Amino acid sequence: KCPKCGNWNSFSEEACIETISRYSPVKTNSTYLTAEKPKKIKEISAGCENRIKTGSEELDRVLGGGIVEGSLILVGGDPGIGKSTLLLQISDTLGKTRKVLYVSGEESEGQIKLRAKRLKTVGNNLYMLTETNVEKILAGIDKLKPDVIIVDSIQTMYTEEANSSAGS
Repeated sequence: KCPKCGNWNSFSEEACIETISRYSPVKTNSTYLTAEKPKKIKEISAGCENRIKTGSEELDRVLGGGIVEGSLILVGGDPGIGKSTLLLQISDTLGKTRKVLYVSGEESEGQIKLRAKRLKTVGNNLYMLTETNVEKILAGIDKLKPDVIIVDSIQTMYTEEANSSAGS
């Protein structure tokens, strides 16, 4: 059913292409995209990746020895089991040698500061941003230029480029 006119079976291939391109969230911003040529897997050398210790022996073990530089890690689990606490502790450890940006979409600065004081994690290289708008977060990243970014929680984030709910 066409959302504009309400008629059934009235879509044509051209209309679908037009609709898709009009709502496409992909931007060709050279700051974030690079043109890389795909490689055959057998041509890739698998050397020893540089790993960053998190300060948690168990997490480092699960990650194969620590965080691989340039990687993205998703920490999941039931509400209230300590994901935010763990991430704040990791932020403190990483902040001893790196600039860390902790982005919170669920808790206020005050709530996080109270947890940080309780955990004694108030390092000089730990920065806070309470925001859910991806474009504003990217602007903050451009200004700060952190070495590590922690987002708590991805399900609260949204972009103005996509006409969908937060976290999707």
